[in-house]
Amino acid sequence: MGHDHEGQRVSRRRLITGISSLGLGGLLAACGSGSGTAAVTTSTGATVTPQATTAKDLTALFAEANTCALTATTTQGPYYFDADKIRSDIREDKQGVRLRVAVKVQDSETCKPLNNAVVEIWHCDAAGLYSGAEAQSTGGGGGAPPSGVPSGAPTGPPPSGGPGGGGPGDGQGDMGDLKPTDDKRYLRGAQVTNGDGIVEFTTIWPGWYRGRTIHIHAMVHFSNERVLTTQVMFDEQLNSAVMAKAPYAEHTGRDTFNDGDNIYKDEMLMKIAEEDDGYLGVIVFSADSDKDGA
Repeated sequence: MGHDHEGQRVSRRRLITGISSLGLGGLLAACGSGSGTAAVTTSTGATVTPQATTAKDLTALFAEANTCALTATTTQGPYYFDADKIRSDIREDKQGVRLRVAVKVQDSETCKPLNNAVVEIWHCDAAGLYSGAEAQSTGGGGGAPPSGVPSGAPTGPPPSGGPGGGGPGDGQGDMGDLKPTDDKRYLRGAQVTNGDGIVEFTTIWPGWYRGRTIHIHAMVHFSNERVLTTQVMFDEQLNSAVMAKAPYAEHTGRDTFNDGDNIYKDEMLMKIAEEDDGYLGVIVFSADSDKDGA
């Protein structure tokens, strides 16, 4: 697959017609709900198009993950913001077990693939830190933090209602978008679904922080609307195997597992297969594309 557009920055705040720039909001509007392949132009002149058809090795896993039930909605949590990154490899310099994430988006009423939707994902690193919010997301574990954790990072609780802060956590209520407090953007990115409704990301297995099981946040935009905000989780045997490896093993004291998490549902589990030097995880999102509650 070609990804000549990857790494280009798009800004939702500079929506200009013509060939100058389109932000995530403009990208959504350009994609719309129509058929065919949408193409937009960023401020660098790079053309952003939906990804090419994914490899055949995804077919069986998607079949196992297939469902027409409306995907459970969760709060976006305290660490979401528009990262302005249309890219599939979101690792940057973060170390960890390689994870290829494949998401198929379908309409919850028709079960048909939802093409030209924008899928965003974001998650913490091996130390439990979120880019754009390193000071707030302190990881909450014992022992020495993995390499890459800024020295002198605060050790107090995250903002009220945030993970580990003694509040409801990011499993209840709704939260507004975060105003970033640093210029990091690792482990955040967005992609446009292809004709099969599929996007792929290359990332690392997420770490953990106090009060939450290991998870990835996801958001689906369609026709300029946020039509799904959810999370995905992983089998605990796999979590344990990964957490025993470097650099995860340096972050000790994990306190919350799937069975004690206030968001976890069985249907949020990714279907996982070993792949090369890491894993492939797939999941189907059934989104309420017209937001009628069905």
